This record gives sequence, C-alpha cells and structure tokens, in this order.
Amino acid sequence: MALSALTPRVVVVSENPETVDGLQTYFVGVGISAQSVRTLDATASLPERTTAVVVFPDGLGADDVIGRVQALHKRRPRVLLLLITGDPRRFSTALAGDRPNAALVVLPKPAFGWTIVDAIRLHAQALEPTKAP
Repeated sequence: MALSALTPRVVVVSENPETVDGLQTYFVGVGISAQSVRTLDATASLPERTTAVVVFPDGLGADDVIGRVQALHKRRPRVLLLLITGDPRRFSTALAGDRPNAALVVLPKPAFGWTIVDAIRLHAQALEPTKAP
C-alpha cells in the first residue's frame, strides 16, 4: 500500500515485543504508517511527519516517562502523545498542565486498537490545513 502525504505516521514505544508487533501490524492493516522503538530515548529523533507517539509507560519508570514526555512535547508540540497504562490517573494528573490543547490522551489498559486509531485519526484531521471553499 502506498502512503500518501496525509497518512498518519505513528511511533510505538514499548518494552514488550508482542505489544509492539501486534499494534504495528494493526496500524498497517488500517492504513497507518507505524514504526516501533523500545525506549523513550529513541523518540529524540522522530521522523519529521510523525503524527503520534503511542507509549506503553508501565515498566519504563513513571517519573522518567513523565519527564521524557514533557521534553518531547516541548520539542514537538503538534505530535499527539497517547499513553496506555494500568495507572491512567497518575499520568493524567502529572501531565494535565502540559497539554492544554488535548494533544495528550491517557487510556487505561487494555485499550482497543480502534480506540487508539480513532484518537490518531482525529488528531491527524485537526492537523490538516483547512481547504478554502
């Protein structure tokens, strides 16, 4: 399948290879370009047209994740950050003031693939330039 300029591009961050492989396969199946990394350090050099970063922070160290997500937001404020966690309140509370434009979504585990895809597509649509009539 050829990717268009409007194809959402996603980076998945998880230490769990099954999570990464499953989600990446799902994304490709619904027309989303996806790549995966094992650590948040790897998001320091995101591809230019990245639409979203999907992070599974459990096991990565909550305080470290919060700091790195804040740094990523400062570098790339238009990138949607999706955190999928067993402790959504912890991340929502810690990051609430950083993303006033709703470019941060915290979902409880388990999250269905279509819920993740819907959030990515909505964000991608919001980034598209408006067309004059």
